[in-house]
Amino acid sequence: MQIKFSEKTQMFQAGIFAVLNERKEELLNKGMKIYNLSVGTPDFKPAPHVMEALTKASSDPENYKYALKDKRELLDAVSDFYMERFGVSLDREEIMSVNGSQEGMAHFAWALCDPGDIVLVPDPGYPIFSAGPLLCGAKTVPYPLYRENGYLPRLSEIPEETARAAKFMIVSYPLNPVCVTAPDSFYKELISFAREYEIVILHDNAYSDIVYGGRTGGSFLAHEGAKEVGVEFYSLSKSYNLTGARISFVVGNKEIVRTFRDLRTQFDYGVFLPVQYAAIAALRGPKDAVRMQREEYEKRNHALCRGLRDIGWEVPDSQGTMFVWAPLPEGYENSEKFTLELMERSGVICVPGSSFGSLGEGYVRFALVLPAEEMEKAVQAVRESGILDKGSR
Repeated sequence: MQIKFSEKTQMFQAGIFAVLNERKEELLNKGMKIYNLSVGTPDFKPAPHVMEALTKASSDPENYKYALKDKRELLDAVSDFYMERFGVSLDREEIMSVNGSQEGMAHFAWALCDPGDIVLVPDPGYPIFSAGPLLCGAKTVPYPLYRENGYLPRLSEIPEETARAAKFMIVSYPLNPVCVTAPDSFYKELISFAREYEIVILHDNAYSDIVYGGRTGGSFLAHEGAKEVGVEFYSLSKSYNLTGARISFVVGNKEIVRTFRDLRTQFDYGVFLPVQYAAIAALRGPKDAVRMQREEYEKRNHALCRGLRDIGWEVPDSQGTMFVWAPLPEGYENSEKFTLELMERSGVICVPGSSFGSLGEGYVRFALVLPAEEMEKAVQAVRESGILDKGSR
């Protein structure tokens, strides 16, 4: 029997990630030292009090039933955390959990878009920003982010016809993959833009706790008028190393949160209760580990970026996120080909910028998932590979 799959399945292919993983296994089998800086999975452990809360809750058989909704204690913990951390007041009706930001992003467009509706997405940007709207039949229109503009959108250059047709716009700072933060002035402009064109703003705030250079990660909702025009995703994955637990929050505009929550009752029965207890412990517990982890990420950032600059590869320091965004070395033009060559010659694995949109071509992304000492060894492996000599010939 010949099975005909949906057109949606043809939109997304395994692509470069499958190729990198397959080749990585081959090189490991040959005994090559590998520095895997491709996937952004934290190598830090969750705080003991968070694991203890999860373990304790998992020992209660009652917690294996459908959650159906967020525990009141969880909503209050999020509310108190947002006030303490960002100075943002949230009612329980303005908060809901999702099974990780990836899943939440994948379904968010269902609450706002009908087939053919327009969603503005960043280019370069994280792939789910585009994949989510496309899966529900919406049309994505990229807005360009250029290095010379600090990877901030030029909102005035978005065509008026496009702006008026757009249902929502995805924004994220600190932004994966380009690793920059946004000034307060940008959010003021963004909120004004959203009001003028009646565009909902979805701000992905996954990395507000991982910023460098004395910067302070903030919240979109801390700016006047933000709740009127949008919502924010806040994740516990990277700040608290709960990637596998899958717990994030959608907070902000009450009407949007209510509609999204109602929609989700059709396919979701709530976040596993032990995970909710772990999230409460993370949000209410000590934050020393979050600070120490940020400091360690910054050491890795410096070890990698400054080390590569020392050997002739002009890579700017990351401003935030757990990644580094590097322009291709002199003499290279294709990010996918360079990524494969770099892995073959040095054992260092990164991700081609083309995986993040058309304007990602010419760059590669490194994940800061190895200790600073290992980052220094990775830099040495790049130097010894001779791959940077191409531009000097």
